[in-house]
Amino acid sequence: MNKDKITLCEELADIMPPEYHELVETATYGKEGRGWKDIGSSKELIEQHSLCAGCPESIAFRYILASLPAPENTVFVGSTGCTSLVFPHVAVQNIHSLFGNQNAIASGLKRTLKRRFPDVEKDVVVLAGDGATVDIGLDMTMQSWFRQEKFTTICFDNELYANTGGQESGLMQKGFVAKMAPAGKNFDKVRLPEIAREAGCHYVAMLTVSKPNRVEKAIRQAVMIAREIGPTYVQLYTPCILEIGKQSMEGLDEMKDAESIGGRFVMKEYISDQAQQLIDDMEAEEKAKKKAAKEAKKAKKPVSA
Repeated sequence: MNKDKITLCEELADIMPPEYHELVETATYGKEGRGWKDIGSSKELIEQHSLCAGCPESIAFRYILASLPAPENTVFVGSTGCTSLVFPHVAVQNIHSLFGNQNAIASGLKRTLKRRFPDVEKDVVVLAGDGATVDIGLDMTMQSWFRQEKFTTICFDNELYANTGGQESGLMQKGFVAKMAPAGKNFDKVRLPEIAREAGCHYVAMLTVSKPNRVEKAIRQAVMIAREIGPTYVQLYTPCILEIGKQSMEGLDEMKDAESIGGRFVMKEYISDQAQQLIDDMEAEEKAKKKAAKEAKKAKKPVSA
């Protein structure tokens, strides 16, 4: 998707709905420095959704969309789950895979896009829940990492199967009692970030979506590293407030509690040596660009008498 694709046809402009006019006028496609601060003023960053009121996944989706380095050249691969309800509202090209095979689909898609568009970098980003990522789809998730496929995997970790009644998942906390796990889970939460690191991911991050700056930085780094070096993995805590007995306004508090000192979602990050070098180069380039812009602005400033 890019602004060329949504440009209004002059002959039809007068009959197009005002919402479409607004989309064309406010879309951030191609905007340098786009980010989470554009949420609320840009229609394509999910103005409406069909998730539950206050669902942290809706926050995560918005931050991810706003953080993509090149949304016009990005394809999402989704899987069955609560995420499926959002994809019809997403202004980025996307594919809905079968439950658990999202990383296999993404592998073929990334390779095909590379052959089809050799001169344009097409980013592929997997978005799936904990059931699709660590339970039913773990084999295909890990095999894509072993093969060093160049795309990012993002797991929305709500620590259970949220849209099918509350069954336990591999990422559920030990001892947690859910609607369809009345005896409580009897084994520890699977340490998928550690598995990702050992399976060959060059960048791994685990965090909540309570702090937009952190999420934006993690997503940008994950996509850029995957583009240049190899697989990356981001695990976002997006609690299902409905299944854990919280009110619609309590999702943010739940995430903040989980990331407090000693909490299970204190931010963790792993960066390979290759990835760190790329990050350092990108930061140096960004600093040089800002310095050049500042000097250019200073040069244009009139000298006061």
